[in-house]
Amino acid sequence: MEIIFTILASILSLVVLFVLTKVMGNRQMSQMSMFDYIIGISIGSISAEFATADDITKPFVAMIIYAIVAVCISIFTCGSIAARKFFNGKPTVLYENGKLYEKNMKSAKMDMNEFLTQCRVSGYFDLSKLEAAILETNGQVSFMPLAEERPVTPADLQMKPTREALVINVIIDGKVLDENLKVSGNNDEWLRKELEAQHAKVEDVFLATCDIENTLVVFKYTNEKYEREIFE
Repeated sequence: MEIIFTILASILSLVVLFVLTKVMGNRQMSQMSMFDYIIGISIGSISAEFATADDITKPFVAMIIYAIVAVCISIFTCGSIAARKFFNGKPTVLYENGKLYEKNMKSAKMDMNEFLTQCRVSGYFDLSKLEAAILETNGQVSFMPLAEERPVTPADLQMKPTREALVINVIIDGKVLDENLKVSGNNDEWLRKELEAQHAKVEDVFLATCDIENTLVVFKYTNEKYEREIFE
């Protein structure tokens, strides 16, 4: 019975953890602030206790309280700049106009090697090609290259490229997404003709997308495995 109870408690803790994470928002999974991180690890450790505790009431209540506090803080910070600065901190300038700010790096607990690593990972191997580097509140470093070092854009060349828009998925896993098909301005008859033109059937399509030019791009199931070892 004890094993069955542990199994059921573990499943319940996962369900509760999933629900609370959804309630608190996807920010818990990416771009976490310091406060998000604290709440996340606290709820995670409580959920582990939830799965093995004889009395699951206390861990359950604790998880709910942490989640409520997180949601309240999130709502509060959305409407208050001062609250955002207090709970999330504020961006820190690490480098600007050829000058490294040592005190800012120390306050951010970032040493020179770590900073240079962040630069290289982002494609900047020479600091003289940077205008500024800023440590964001989520722990990531943003870089602004010098004007003469940034990639050329169509605006620089006084060009007016064709407008682009997000493609719309109309078939996924061999199933037609009816709502998406309507959003694209097309219908089943159009889809059938387009598939016939590409010698494809709905059930054979892994993914099909429709772009702004009303072009259907089809990716069929291949049942093949990529065998070439190109990443060794």
